[in-house]
Amino acid sequence: MKKLFLMLAAATFAANVSAQGTATTGNKFGDNWYIGINAGVATDMTKSGWYDGVVYDAKGAGFMKGFAPNVGIRLGKNLTTVFGLVADANLYFESSKKSSLYSNTFIDALTLNLLGSFNLSNLFAGYKGEPRAFEIIALGGFGWAHGFTSPSSRLNALDSKLALDLALNLGSSKAIQLYLEPAFVYNLHTWNNGRAGKTDMKFDSQNGYFQLNVGLNYKFGTSNGTHNFAKSQLRDQNEIDGLNAKINELRADNNAKDGKIATDARTIADLQAQLAACKNQKPTETVVVKKENTQLQPIVIFRQGKSTIDAAQYASIEMVAKYLRNHKDAKVNVKGYASPEGKPELNKKLSEARANAVKNALVKRYKIAADRITTEGMGATSEISEENDFNRVAMFFDVTK
Repeated sequence: MKKLFLMLAAATFAANVSAQGTATTGNKFGDNWYIGINAGVATDMTKSGWYDGVVYDAKGAGFMKGFAPNVGIRLGKNLTTVFGLVADANLYFESSKKSSLYSNTFIDALTLNLLGSFNLSNLFAGYKGEPRAFEIIALGGFGWAHGFTSPSSRLNALDSKLALDLALNLGSSKAIQLYLEPAFVYNLHTWNNGRAGKTDMKFDSQNGYFQLNVGLNYKFGTSNGTHNFAKSQLRDQNEIDGLNAKINELRADNNAKDGKIATDARTIADLQAQLAACKNQKPTETVVVKKENTQLQPIVIFRQGKSTIDAAQYASIEMVAKYLRNHKDAKVNVKGYASPEGKPELNKKLSEARANAVKNALVKRYKIAADRITTEGMGATSEISEENDFNRVAMFFDVTK
């Protein structure tokens, strides 16, 4: 008996160590429960049995001589990927007269056991994130056995069950488990009709029988969305430090962009104020002052690296369109500029694209004849303003002859 308890304690310790080595999800109380049914036959391990504490030889009995069919149910919970608990019940009925379980009733015997389960596959090979297709699971524990014999010799016993499940996990979700279970069931101490028997609390073939069952378990869903434990994604400290450094870098970059957005917002506010002032001018005032072969007043400002026109910039283009409508013979040259950052050849192309974007707006949006507008890309400059933001512009020049 001491050896059994030492074996169970050692297996439990090993299961806990293994479970700690694999971080898993789906560990809540309601997770990893299963229910199952099984059926099979039982046979005596020897031709001898126990009756009222006395060893006797059952005539014709013995291993594979007499059989007792049985059915069972079980309810279990896997506490870790290795260790679990199982409540197990079996009914034995209509056994042959050569079986020590034989009685004159339809139900010959009943066993109720609380078992510990040990997934040997996970214990020795580790858990890979989902159950293997084939697993070996050991079970062992104690319970109560009752024999439905005559009233004068009814059997109640402390029993023990040792079993090995050869299990197949079926389906993509591994929710169904089909198993073949050989088992040994021992009566450790008996009470016949209320009198204690002389069974000496030892695992003896004279006190038990061999059982072979086929069973089917269904595993209920877990909180991680599966029917089993799932492996957690663990990160080491170096990876965490690297992620924190990246977060800090992104925060600094975001702060810099916030500053740029604030600067652009001030520029837009200034231009909107200028536009509002222009709209409030009296009709008799000249909106655009034209000087022969000189720059017209409005300018179009672009974002860094962009040649698309912001909505706020159309006010300047509209002023030039109005000037061209009021002066039917006037012609303009649109010159595009870029700020000095970047490569010269790229800035040259960008300045040309800005000039062409403004011309396209005059032609398509304001219906100005295309032959009244010429364009020119001036490349990068720092002479218009000391602020780079004001060097990214397109300017209008009156080239009327």
